[in-house]
Amino acid sequence: WRRKEDKRVGTELYPLRVSSSSQCGYLGTMAMAMAVVSFPSLLNKSTLSSSLFTPTFLPAKSSSLVIKSSPKTRFVVSASMEAGIGVMGSKLGMMSFFEDDGTVVPVTVVGFREGNIVTQIKTLATDGYDAVQIGYRRLRDKKLTKPEMGHLQKAGTIPMRHLQEFRLVNVEGFETNQKLVFDEIFKEGDFVDVAGTTIGKGFQGGIKRHNFKRGQMTHGSKSHRALGSIGAGTTPGRVYKGKKMPGRMGGTRTKIRKLKIVKVDKELNVVMIKGALPGKPGNLLRITPAKIVGVNIPKS
Repeated sequence: WRRKEDKRVGTELYPLRVSSSSQCGYLGTMAMAMAVVSFPSLLNKSTLSSSLFTPTFLPAKSSSLVIKSSPKTRFVVSASMEAGIGVMGSKLGMMSFFEDDGTVVPVTVVGFREGNIVTQIKTLATDGYDAVQIGYRRLRDKKLTKPEMGHLQKAGTIPMRHLQEFRLVNVEGFETNQKLVFDEIFKEGDFVDVAGTTIGKGFQGGIKRHNFKRGQMTHGSKSHRALGSIGAGTTPGRVYKGKKMPGRMGGTRTKIRKLKIVKVDKELNVVMIKGALPGKPGNLLRITPAKIVGVNIPKS
């Protein structure tokens, strides 16, 4: 807030625009102190309430998730909305698939262990958002903690290792302990988004990590695979943030979008997806319907 003096209306307080919630909290505290010093009479008024400077009045984006912890405070958590319900699977490896016309297509084979069972349904009234929690890959009871076992026993499901949420627009039609079958959700020819953890490659240099070019190997050059200059001297006198340098490579969460389902084998309980998928064989994969603007996502 700032003071503005006007001969016609006197001295008033006007709100300032802020670009982040942290700035809003800082400016709100400073404004309260300035208001008390400048206008002591406001101490007896209800307008100078601490709730005026709480995050309640921060504008929330349309794609954000609002979780109410108490009547006075509100936390804004951003979350991604899925185009539809998805499943989890295990990467088995890659192979070549021959289509009817003889075209060779590189595919990744994804298998399904016991699981893909609905363990919890979250609604706007109970949790502040709509989502379906799914469990995957059965394991022994002693591998889970008592709170985890209690959560699964409440839903009446088997003990499972992985739990993931799929945030949806509408959660009607789902119930706990419901088993999701891949071939009932996806068909051959559908496009899907596949997310997983990439293979960790450890600490790597600039050439492998960022596809830098190496220096000359002959003609007296002594700079072969070195990084080279990382900035100027006195000005700016520092290294810019985000500079591409050697560091840890791989082992991160990534998503590959709009991959085509080539084959669904019900007998072997596997699915073949065109292209490469993140991770090594045995890696956990999250398969969801592809987000396509104009098809399952509005253009606006």
